[in-house]
Amino acid sequence: MIKTYYLDVLTKHYVDFAGCVSRKPYWLFVLWNAIVFILLEIICGFLGDTGNIIYALASLAVFLPSLGMAVRRLHDSDKSAWWLLLYLIPVIGWITIFIFLVLPSTPNRFQK
Repeated sequence: MIKTYYLDVLTKHYVDFAGCVSRKPYWLFVLWNAIVFILLEIICGFLGDTGNIIYALASLAVFLPSLGMAVRRLHDSDKSAWWLLLYLIPVIGWITIFIFLVLPSTPNRFQK
């Protein structure tokens, strides 16, 4: 399951912003990402400053795939990726984006 929903995104769809992704693959990617980073935080906690550098590099490495998944998830609910700019608005924007990400799939212009 981790290979299908996490590792494949990091390898095969690293900067893939086209198309759609349904709710299940998106939220399983988010879940696996959270688990990996919790474990990484625990491990890096023992390494001091070196651990902070490793954690920062891992965060940068996963930033583009996470952004790509969010864009494709918005496409699946027939929203433009420009809606992600709502992240710049504290609380209200975050809640709005969360609601968009949990919306069910709809037939839309972004599907291949």
